[in-house]
Amino acid sequence: MSKNKKQSYEGVVYSTDDSFSYQLADFFQEADTLSVNQQNLKVQLDRKMRKGKVVTLVTGFVGKVEDLENLGKLLKTKCGVGGTVKDGEIIIQGEFKQKIYDLLLKEGYRVKLVGG
Repeated sequence: MSKNKKQSYEGVVYSTDDSFSYQLADFFQEADTLSVNQQNLKVQLDRKMRKGKVVTLVTGFVGKVEDLENLGKLLKTKCGVGGTVKDGEIIIQGEFKQKIYDLLLKEGYRVKLVGG
């Protein structure tokens, strides 16, 4: 899991008031997972910063990290390859753009192919 360095007290540097209470921003809370038919996923191939190796990226998932990891595990199992889930995207090793597209459609997700 990647380490997220987030500042816990947004905008407050120092307060001399003893009764001052810090309030956390709302964006630190995890969003609820949208239903399968409301997800807008994008599937694309990527070679950038990977020494010429091809990976398949699935982006656009809205929801909890656990649900994203479960979807990543399903895709890795069905494709029979390795991969990872980080920074809100699923990275599958290899060129599986069409296969992942078909699998996600079969599961009920709304999917778009990105790139040529």
